[in-house]
Order: sequence, then structure tokens, then C-alpha cells
Amino acid sequence: MNILEIIEKKRDKKELNKEEIDFFIDGYTKGIITDYQAAALVMSIFINGMSKQETTFLTLAMANSGEILDLSKLNKVIVDKHSTGGVGDKVSLVLLPLVASIGVPIAKMSGRGLGFTGGTVDKLESIPGYKTDIDIHNFVENVDNIRNKYDFTDFKFSTSR
Repeated sequence: MNILEIIEKKRDKKELNKEEIDFFIDGYTKGIITDYQAAALVMSIFINGMSKQETTFLTLAMANSGEILDLSKLNKVIVDKHSTGGVGDKVSLVLLPLVASIGVPIAKMSGRGLGFTGGTVDKLESIPGYKTDIDIHNFVENVDNIRNKYDFTDFKFSTSR
């Protein structure tokens, strides 16, 4: 597989398959695919769009490119709000406390900023006494404690107005 062929394919408005998208994410995260090649592919995606299937493949490839915390042992639905950066903390800092306040178990891991604005963790650490450096065991225990406090058997998300 070749990144140039993948870029050309998307430039030519063709749909990328799972293997091509996986190749791109894997190669980029390992530093094999350069920033300018990634920028060319992203520009082609921006101009030509992605199908639902491509979006699904890209989302899963990105999620699987990092460390994944398995919360399946908690045996319940756990909610996460995630962002690739830039706008995430503006939403996270407001949305997550609201959702948690009604008892929905949330497992939110946030990152540090890569630029001058700082990330969600950087902002939260500016609050005196706010603890952001808990270990994984305590993190999972906190999520489980919130989950056990409420019964979500009949909890349903609704999109109706």
C-alpha cells in the first residue's frame, strides 16, 4: 500500500476502504507518513467529503491507535465525550458536570494542550484543589461508584423534541 495512491484516490473522489484508512492512521502515528502527506489527504477529504463507512473506519482507526481503557468489567453503559482537540474543552467543561449531575456515569480522560491555549487538563488544574492526576485504578473505581449510585435500567436517550 502507498500513501500517494491513497491521496490520489481520495483526490479523485473515490471511497477509501478500511485497509487504506488503517494504513494511513498507523503510518501517521508511527511517523512514517509525513505531515505534508497527511495534510494532502485531509485536504482531499475536506474537499470531497467522506462516506458514512469511511467516517466509521476513520473513527475506529483513530480510537484504536491509542491506549484503550476497558471498562467492560463494570457491566454497564459508560458515557464518554471525546474530541480531537480545539473545541473539546469548551464543551467538556460545561457538558460533563451537567450530565454527571443527573447520575450518568462518565469516564472522561482529557489531555494537555499542545498550543498556547492549553488543554482541558491544564484548565482544570487551574482550579485550586482540583485533582487531575489520579491513577487508573482510582479512575475506574470513581466511575464504578457513580454507576452504582444510580439505576439506569430504564434510562433511555431521546432525540425527540
